[in-house]
Amino acid sequence: MMDAAAVANLRALMGYEAARTAPPRDFPRLPDVPGGRYTDPRFHALEREHVWRKSWLLAAHMDEVPQHGCFKLWETAGQPVVIVHARSGEINAFYNTCSHRGAPVVTQESGRRARMTCKYHGWVYDDEGKLVSIRDAEDFDGLDFSCRSLRQVRCERFGKLIFVTFDPAAPALTDWLGPFAEEWAEFQFDNTRLVDQYIWDLDCNWKIAMEANMEVYHVPNIHPTTVALGLDHRRNVNTLYPHGHGRMVAPGWENKEGENYRAAKVGQFERPEINTVGEIGRTCTQSYNLFPNWVSPLGPTGYFILNFWPNGPTKSKLEVRWFGPDWGEGPRPAFWDATISYLNSVLEEDTEFGTWIQKSQESYGFTGVPLSYQEARIYHWHQAADALIGAENIPPELRVVPVIGDEWIAPNDPRLGEMALQEAAE
Repeated sequence: MMDAAAVANLRALMGYEAARTAPPRDFPRLPDVPGGRYTDPRFHALEREHVWRKSWLLAAHMDEVPQHGCFKLWETAGQPVVIVHARSGEINAFYNTCSHRGAPVVTQESGRRARMTCKYHGWVYDDEGKLVSIRDAEDFDGLDFSCRSLRQVRCERFGKLIFVTFDPAAPALTDWLGPFAEEWAEFQFDNTRLVDQYIWDLDCNWKIAMEANMEVYHVPNIHPTTVALGLDHRRNVNTLYPHGHGRMVAPGWENKEGENYRAAKVGQFERPEINTVGEIGRTCTQSYNLFPNWVSPLGPTGYFILNFWPNGPTKSKLEVRWFGPDWGEGPRPAFWDATISYLNSVLEEDTEFGTWIQKSQESYGFTGVPLSYQEARIYHWHQAADALIGAENIPPELRVVPVIGDEWIAPNDPRLGEMALQEAAE
């Protein structure tokens, strides 16, 4: 969990944010984000080729492939992938493409089997992707089995979470996560259980939906009877991290306990807690955005992960996964029904308005997005996307100007120095 110095800095920054009358000294003015990044098929194609291909993406949880031989078909990122729990105990991922004629070796969404057999011509692969037998082998003179394995997809785990990347040159997952790997330790990703998961189809660009969860500027307007009751958006503290990642820490209202999805009691149901979660996680909304498409508020009684996926330039999918302490045998405890119902009501407030935003952004009157300091995590994301794509590959009218420098990227934080100067002057 966060040490005492980190907690003290966050508490001081909450006061700083509430008291300021302008953005921090020397924080750059953010140029408009070009509107075509939300509507232009050219930018959608660049995202597909670079952002989705070069990033680490959450694909599954160990509860979905709990035993040796269990597999899951994963196609959410636009590529056919099969994830397999091997006898060795490792989790392997392969392109779901037979090395003979390119047919799928798995056609069920999930299951358990010792071998993967292509239905087209009966070629058989083991859980390491190796070709072990073919039908009518005598007709394939000199076929080298060692060259005909399933093509592997890079796959690594963080706790029970299973990530994949399509880029052989991508950094290791722990390097991609950076400081998050240490900060997330208190939330026990290696122990929590998958409670529920589902996917919503949305009528808007995936970034419209995601960016609604990367700032609290909209909270008083869109969530006046839900999130706004338990979150003081004026004391929210944003932190920018390498690779386009970000974090927000928003406290509750002083001297007022708002009811929200993190409450230790939901209705009449008491909820078990993750006993390693520290002070900030217990008293604030501690939410992370992991580039490119993950947003997750983490708390002591369980948490959810939102993943946003493109389905064309103006359509998307929202994948929701809930996690909580293990409850043992039997169905999930009843308190989860109330908790998930509450979250759904909040998500509906965001996603319903996303449809209207998409329509407006497709108008002749929309040219770009002027972001505020409160929305800096969004601009930071766009800078990281351009760095991954390569500015030279992006049409000039669709690029963002990289104005947020390394001096604003954690562990650097010029606000702390500004506060120190203010205190010295008093």
